[in-house]
Amino acid sequence: MAFNIVSFTFIFALFLLFPLSCNSSHKHDTSQKSYHRQHSSSSFDQKNSDHTKGKWILLHKSIGISAMHMQLLHNNKVVIFDRTDFGSSNLSLPRGKCRYNDEAIKVDCTAHSILYNVATNTYRPLMVQTDVWCSSGAVNSNGTLIQTGGYHDGERKIRLFSPCNDEETCDWTELQQNLTVKRWYSTDHILPDGRIMIIGGRNAYSYEFFPQNSNTNYVFHLPFLKETTDPKEENNLYPFLYLLPDGNVYIFANQRSIVLDYAKNRVVREFPVIPGEKRSYPATGSSVMLPMKLVAGDFSPVVEVMVCGGANGGAFLQAAVGGFMPASRTCGRIKITDPDPKWVMEDMPSGRVMPDMLLLPTGDVIILNGASKGTAGWESAIDPVLNPVLYEPDQPDPNKRFSVLNPTSIPRMYHSSATLLPDGRILVGGSNPHIRYNFTGVKYPTELSLEAFMPPYLSPHHSQLRPSNTTVEGPVSYGQKFSVTFTLGVSQDMKEVMVTMIAPSFTTHSFAMNQRLLILDIVEIQQLSSFTQKIMVYAPPSRNIAPLGYYMVFVVHKGVPGHSIWVKMQ
Repeated sequence: MAFNIVSFTFIFALFLLFPLSCNSSHKHDTSQKSYHRQHSSSSFDQKNSDHTKGKWILLHKSIGISAMHMQLLHNNKVVIFDRTDFGSSNLSLPRGKCRYNDEAIKVDCTAHSILYNVATNTYRPLMVQTDVWCSSGAVNSNGTLIQTGGYHDGERKIRLFSPCNDEETCDWTELQQNLTVKRWYSTDHILPDGRIMIIGGRNAYSYEFFPQNSNTNYVFHLPFLKETTDPKEENNLYPFLYLLPDGNVYIFANQRSIVLDYAKNRVVREFPVIPGEKRSYPATGSSVMLPMKLVAGDFSPVVEVMVCGGANGGAFLQAAVGGFMPASRTCGRIKITDPDPKWVMEDMPSGRVMPDMLLLPTGDVIILNGASKGTAGWESAIDPVLNPVLYEPDQPDPNKRFSVLNPTSIPRMYHSSATLLPDGRILVGGSNPHIRYNFTGVKYPTELSLEAFMPPYLSPHHSQLRPSNTTVEGPVSYGQKFSVTFTLGVSQDMKEVMVTMIAPSFTTHSFAMNQRLLILDIVEIQQLSSFTQKIMVYAPPSRNIAPLGYYMVFVVHKGVPGHSIWVKMQ
């Protein structure tokens, strides 16, 4: 079977030539239309004039809510949601829907979640039943978002959002089953057997699974989470979590990290402490597992983790009395599969707390959002960092790995989020360092806007290099070959081509949960015509390396990716 998409080059041209109309109001939106259409506008000032530094596009001046959490789904929709306990948002629920159990107001007829359509740049309100503030999530093998925890009435809740064909009826479902432990600021990860692991949270030094296995205990104590808690500050919430090729999980909290055999509930390895500052919420840094380069038949690829940014111990307490300490400017890389792993440290161009780190189809890392002073928390940071930074992990000269990109004009502080889209853009939203929505009389107003950042590879200057009309011949099965066919504008040398697979992440509080990028092993390349190429690649060898579920497959030619195709690992 083949999966077809329209040429990305054609879509990109239409997107620039025929933008949608824009609504600049922050006022309460009482429209009962299912989808809200607004303008895509770009700034053509000098800040965006250098095509080698990327470009920002304002998609919506207001989506009615602040984008604290994001999850891309395999039908090219993004579920976005905020918290519910602050009162009304700026977007009405449709058809007279209301919540009557809100702790802030008696009756809340406004939305705190939306479904964003990537292709049409439109959105519609969704209805969450309980408070999803500072919660976590992961997409299961069927493409359903499993969303867990939150605050007060939501702290033990399990919610589902499943993509469906009837766009008007898809909405949140809340299960009768609850989590065993209150989960606020926890992290989720999909496992090889399809279950979701939910770990940590405030005063939750344990992990559990969804769905529960009747043959095991409901909750498992993990002393490591207690050990990494700093008095009065914590600095170990939203731990960084990665599934490893041996089936165990890597866990990073504060400055320490371990490998956990979750099946036997035992720590099997501990790593050196990362030098420098604290790295976990509220001294919030970010992290990625760098791309895994796969070779057919190799079930043990090299695994390297990168952690960037954060804040000094004490920064949270200092911010509470108006003192904003400089953020960390260091990054650390560690090859956790090495026999004697050590952190290798590098400096970013500037300090950054609350950064978002995302893997790009090219295998590079983009770092964006955040502040240069302070920490996560209400009114706890100043001096936003407006420039994204591109990091090239395979650049042999460490002095050339970082490059500063064009800045946004919108500060993205506490409670911002970002995610990679199927066309290679970065969706960016959120920022609300206030207890309630606050648009006036403050230095950093609540942000309801939605932007897209176009990395340098999306410049029209690269159109001749960009793969298009991509198809994948499936099914895509573990360890088996499959082919990817694509076209180029002119006949090209195929020496610099690669195929990457990326899992869509659940992003909140500066960590993209479940994010992973796999560089597939190319078997052969066939030239079918002057402009059409066919690449045969090996699928990942195991569920430990690529858990069951949906992935974006990108063809990258000379550093320029085409539009991705969704495949399902099965």
